[in-house]
Amino acid sequence: MLKKALFAATALFALAGAANAADLKEFRIGILGGENEADRLRNYACLQEDLKKEFGFEKVSLFPAADYDGVIQGLLGGTLDFAELGASGYAATYIKDANAVTPILTTKQTDGATGYYSVLIARKDSGFKTLADSKGKKLGYADPDSTSGYLIPKVTLPKDLGMPVDQFYSSTSFNGGHENNVLAVLDKKVDVGVTWASGVGDFKDGYTSGNLRKMVDKGTLNMNDVVQLWQSPLIPNGPIVVSNKLGDEWKGKLADFFMALPEKDKKCFEAIEGGEYAGYVKVTPEFYNAVIETRRATIGG
Repeated sequence: MLKKALFAATALFALAGAANAADLKEFRIGILGGENEADRLRNYACLQEDLKKEFGFEKVSLFPAADYDGVIQGLLGGTLDFAELGASGYAATYIKDANAVTPILTTKQTDGATGYYSVLIARKDSGFKTLADSKGKKLGYADPDSTSGYLIPKVTLPKDLGMPVDQFYSSTSFNGGHENNVLAVLDKKVDVGVTWASGVGDFKDGYTSGNLRKMVDKGTLNMNDVVQLWQSPLIPNGPIVVSNKLGDEWKGKLADFFMALPEKDKKCFEAIEGGEYAGYVKVTPEFYNAVIETRRATIGG
């Protein structure tokens, strides 16, 4: 009798969960910080409309956080249903609560790669030609939860510098995200700064995708004004994650929707991703194991 009662209770709970998923009225999207808020909202407006049309949501709410941690905390606290994170941001979420979200998709570059790069740039008129030329200068980071804007440079730059970052540079600072970090270089607040790029295509265009490409497309960066001094090893592209509170049915629906988006609405796909990509591919948490362990060992949650 006890087993039957437990089974019945479990079944009712599962049915209640399915009903709640089916009746989802509002879909809440977190948008990482580091870019002008108006630009982020404009780029995601098309996604709002496409999601409403596809699923009949009464409301698709956009939450552009001031920094990466704002989105991470929203996912952990259950106030966000969906976000696209960097690999380190996902690692931070996973370390704090492995059951909070599930990565379902990541982007695929135009050359088929599922990774991108951290790059170090300087003003062209700085006269810097090599990484060694920047010794003793000021280094700008993007965000503490950024993969390419902090974690990977912190871990991999020392090998190429021949010493720890804090010994090579006179100072380091966080500058409020990738766009702001590049602007800090252009405004001479720092001498060199790290940001992210596909590493595919032409440097003069800001590559095919990434922060440099976004800024070129918006007219806030002329690649003739900067030089690249360093490129990291390949970094796993960040995941699209879904709150586990939505259940497997919604994960599947959303994965199907985004897999089809590059063909159904290419302009919107390129707006939210910031440039040219081949599309999306499915991923599992295991795809990010190396980044999770690197973050755990280096900066923790």
